[in-house]
Amino acid sequence: MLNSVMIVTIAVVVLALVFDFINGFHDTANSIATSVATRVLTTRQAIIMAASLNFLGAFISEGVAKTIGAGIVDPKGIPQMVILAALVAAIIWNLITWYYGIPSSSSHALIGGLIGSAMTYAGTAKIVYWYSFFTKIVLWLFLSPVIGFIMGYLVMVAINWMLRKTKPAKVTKIFSKAQIASAALMAFNHGGNDAQKSMGIISMALLSGGLITTFHVPVWVKISCAIAMALGTSVGGWKIIKTVGVNMAKLTPVNGFAAETGAAAMIFTASMLHAPVSTTHIISGSIMGVGASKRLSSVRWSLAKNIVMTWFITIPSTIIVGALVTAIIKLF
Repeated sequence: MLNSVMIVTIAVVVLALVFDFINGFHDTANSIATSVATRVLTTRQAIIMAASLNFLGAFISEGVAKTIGAGIVDPKGIPQMVILAALVAAIIWNLITWYYGIPSSSSHALIGGLIGSAMTYAGTAKIVYWYSFFTKIVLWLFLSPVIGFIMGYLVMVAINWMLRKTKPAKVTKIFSKAQIASAALMAFNHGGNDAQKSMGIISMALLSGGLITTFHVPVWVKISCAIAMALGTSVGGWKIIKTVGVNMAKLTPVNGFAAETGAAAMIFTASMLHAPVSTTHIISGSIMGVGASKRLSSVRWSLAKNIVMTWFITIPSTIIVGALVTAIIKLF
């Protein structure tokens, strides 16, 4: 017969994989929106490619998993119930933003849920590693979309200068092929950063429950999270694809290539620095930068304003949701 620790551990694993699955279809737009919008790939082709490369990307490192699982709160200082509540809060937020087609950050939803749950359980803010939170989460919250914007802008300007004497029809032909490679790179890096978040949460629960003695990501956890992310990606999230790839700015294949290349480089850098960044923030910023390289009016700034507002309210909102879920669980 299963004891209570094993029951809660199984519940955390299941919820973490559900979160990973939702993260997959919620964030599918990050890697394929521009390819679909420019008609370089059909939605089906783009989703299959993104799912495959998300799976492979999940195995590149576990630095981001360590930040999530042991760098925000002490996994030995909280029970598994707190982790369960954090996952519920993140899933609720992801579903709400997906329903309204808002490209919010699954990463920040999970982090906010974890902080709110931990503080409510402990009754103190000291349970949170605030220095790590501000340097690896909040700092990147501000930096990642800005750098994404700059990267998209600079890559687009550089391409325009290099191909200034090339006929537009030839440019389109070249980048219709090149954009497939940039979308693949984006999908691989998305898996490398985002799948690790669920890995970190599951490993955190294993450590909290005494099932492992030091923080590490078991192989079965990596495989499970990679599969869940890939399956979620295969479902796709057309509402967000439309917001990111179609509604934000008018894109051509060369624009899509510039946006994806700039975003992929930024995400890879963050992953190597063990920073759990929002791929949503980065690709959105990069698309805005590409659009602004033509002229500022090319970007639908009213839509961009709504997206940025969502970025800033995600962590505070999920802290509240995580706290409420924890309070409800404690009642029972």
